[in-house]
Amino acid sequence: MPCFRCGARQTDPVRGASPWRRGVRADHQVLVCPCCQTAHDWADDLDSCAACGSVALVCRLGEVECRDCGHTREAVRDDPRPADLVPSSAGPRDDRGLSEEVAAALSRVLRRGPAG
Repeated sequence: MPCFRCGARQTDPVRGASPWRRGVRADHQVLVCPCCQTAHDWADDLDSCAACGSVALVCRLGEVECRDCGHTREAVRDDPRPADLVPSSAGPRDDRGLSEEVAAALSRVLRRGPAG
């Protein structure tokens, strides 16, 4: 899943906590990359909890839950995947290298030689 603000794809994580942040936008789970988190208004586009105002939300199994206060509600989705989850300013997605990235990741996981 790419960053909803810039479209960057997550790379293989190093051990420890991920620098990427989860959030909910239009009742869909989204990710925010570390670069976009440096913007002072990065959380303004995320949904917030109706009970406490936090943006620490997760969407799973048709529900949106606040990780701060525990408030849950049903996820309401008019569109299965809103087109505006990746802003047009991010430009068109470039998936040309995606198959190579997937092959390399599978090779690492399955302990094969380099993908070729």
